[in-house]
Amino acid sequence: MLQMTTHPFFAALIFSLLGYLSGSLPFAVWITRAVKGVDVRKTGSKHATTTNTIRQAGFGPGVIVGILDITKGFLPVYFATQAGLPAWGIGLTAAAAVAGHCWPLFAGFHGGMGLATTGGALLAVNWLAFLVGLAVLIALTLGLKHGARASVITGVLLAPLYFVMGLRGPVLWMGAFAGLIIAIRFAIDWRREYKELWLDRSQTG
Repeated sequence: MLQMTTHPFFAALIFSLLGYLSGSLPFAVWITRAVKGVDVRKTGSKHATTTNTIRQAGFGPGVIVGILDITKGFLPVYFATQAGLPAWGIGLTAAAAVAGHCWPLFAGFHGGMGLATTGGALLAVNWLAFLVGLAVLIALTLGLKHGARASVITGVLLAPLYFVMGLRGPVLWMGAFAGLIIAIRFAIDWRREYKELWLDRSQTG
């Protein structure tokens, strides 16, 4: 483990900034533009996500984007863990990476939804927590047949599920902080221009 010589509060701020910058790398935007010459945020779901990349640029580029989006959540949290940050500091680092993905500095603050980056952050700390989150997301998506609803519910449920399972420390903080970011991201979409993600299309006219 790396030796942390800075005060935990300032160390958490430093790693959170690094997490945000890592999350701000808009791989979906860059790769889709390079492959198809289009801005992934202006077509399909208008989100810089793995799913929309697959729709616009194909399966291969989408897989690459998914791996890179997971990695940009994994790396800052891994280094924060190695530096010996307290559990809440690791949680803040993860949340900052997710926020960077959702509102990227390098792409006009218009990015993705944060799910893959959250998964990468969880994977850096506890593979079981990652698998539980993934299983819940898949189950809700299949049950509700509605990806947006499934995603926001998963984000809200992460921390309570981890608590019930006895998972404490960084995982619980990450579930709370990153889950809140995901919920806020989807709520903003709902309030602005993506109400069709929540309502049946027949009801939206």
